[in-house]
Amino acid sequence: MNKSAVLTYLKQNQDPRGIEHWKKLNKTELQSYGIGLTKLRKYAKSIGRDPKLAQSLWKSNVYEMKILAILVDDPKTMTIEQAESQVDHLEGGYLAHVFSSCDAPLAKTPFVVELADQWITSKDTMRRRCGYGLLYEISKSKKKTAPEEEYFLAHVAKIDKTHKKASIPLLMAMACALMGIGMRTKKLNKEALKVARAIGPITHSETCDPYDVVKHLTGDHAKQKLGL
Repeated sequence: MNKSAVLTYLKQNQDPRGIEHWKKLNKTELQSYGIGLTKLRKYAKSIGRDPKLAQSLWKSNVYEMKILAILVDDPKTMTIEQAESQVDHLEGGYLAHVFSSCDAPLAKTPFVVELADQWITSKDTMRRRCGYGLLYEISKSKKKTAPEEEYFLAHVAKIDKTHKKASIPLLMAMACALMGIGMRTKKLNKEALKVARAIGPITHSETCDPYDVVKHLTGDHAKQKLGL
């Protein structure tokens, strides 16, 4: 697989409606073929891990190529230096969610906890946003090496202290982290709920319902999983 083959795929699968939607909403210089993330994920899965291709695609000015660059990268070869470079080029946040969350390869690296902690305390808003995206992924980990409960309690306390001054994108990232943390244990659910109630539903889009973490943490799935 190479960059030329990827471009051929994008041209063959371009969506005129998606392209028009992109032109209306995007505020970057990236071009787009209007292809949805679900389809791109399926294509990335067919490619598999390919760090060399990822590096090539990342240099493109095409949105879908950058998304695929993130998706096909290999956690085993990624470095903190690479992550620090890429986080400065997320096109105003258009790539942030896929870069740091959504089962992102970056979240599967051995240094993910270290990086998340660094970024969450950063003065850079994009790093904080991605840090909380990584924290959400960490909260889902079932590995024996996953952080202890106290680790997550400390982050819940930090969100409690800082959420009032957060921008909507950063607040959404915090809320997602709270949702993940609150699904780990009864104690974490209780503490995450306190903060989620203080934040309340987050209006983040004119076309989507407000994001309400409380509903997630008190829903049937949470009750069944945690025995609430």
